[in-house]
Amino acid sequence: MSDAIRHYTNEFRSRRDVSPYDAEVLFDALITENDVEMLVDLLSAWTSKGITEDELYRFASIMRSRMKTVDTDLACVDIVGTGGSRAKTFNVSTAAAFVVAGAGIPVAKHGNRAATSRSGSADVLLHLGVEFDVPPKRAEENLAKHGITFMFAPRHHSLSKTLAAARKRVASPTIFNAIGPLSNPANAQHRLIGVWDERMLNSMSRVLLRLGTKRSWIVNNSGTLDEIGLAGKTKVIEIEGDEIRGRELTAADFAIDATSDAPNITDSKASAELIRSILENDAKDTAAEAIVMMNAAAAVFLTSTVKDLPSAVAIARESIRSGAALDKLEVLRQSSK
Repeated sequence: MSDAIRHYTNEFRSRRDVSPYDAEVLFDALITENDVEMLVDLLSAWTSKGITEDELYRFASIMRSRMKTVDTDLACVDIVGTGGSRAKTFNVSTAAAFVVAGAGIPVAKHGNRAATSRSGSADVLLHLGVEFDVPPKRAEENLAKHGITFMFAPRHHSLSKTLAAARKRVASPTIFNAIGPLSNPANAQHRLIGVWDERMLNSMSRVLLRLGTKRSWIVNNSGTLDEIGLAGKTKVIEIEGDEIRGRELTAADFAIDATSDAPNITDSKASAELIRSILENDAKDTAAEAIVMMNAAAAVFLTSTVKDLPSAVAIARESIRSGAALDKLEVLRQSSK
């Protein structure tokens, strides 16, 4: 396996892509190699070369074929960012997940600890009192009973601690930042996926088209944020059935008056405190609440027959104001005790 790591490190440095015949061999080498330095060298060289659409598709397909699944008949949505973006907001997608679930739409949230960001979804859930590291069967039960679940990536994907350590050492996002959101264990029919670089929009959308989805968005805000953002323009690629189409959105399209940008956070504890304040209606009409409502509204729009984004924002706002979003946090917290 070390031979495969050395071989492809040299291949990537020579700007050559992974052969389709070697994808599974290299995947196995990545998850069994115990030398962190070798993995850092390979992942750095791969990122420097550039990750191709076919590489994304093949490695996501391998991840999906091997994952421990969550069985459900519900039409679920996943709201997830790849991480690695230059802008460092709080965990917007995690907050939005509770808002969407509070609106009665099942949420199958897939995530991990931080690898290339200040706070991963698992990190912030820990500070919110939610036991995130539950077996797949418990995740399945939470989804069926509560309409929301969190699927901790290491429980569903057999990667390795060595690979995780190597990812933290690499200066930029790796292919695993991209294939994780494409490998939802509940096979959510709808996805709102934020990517760290707008150059990833086309390749990620075409891969999701090849993998199959009912209706999903791949988004990037101003080239720097893996969420729908308040400031500037958010580029969107929509995948519906076998069609792909692009659009650009601003806060005005959501009938949101963006007077300031979303706040940055220093760590997962600060992110959790901000999320709780939003769900408890202690952050009314702030930029933090606005960006959560926009991302939640996008998920509502993707999964329902609502006619437009402002109408979806109204649904998201009601989820917060009524306490339904906070209730979803509390039931998930109680279910983990």
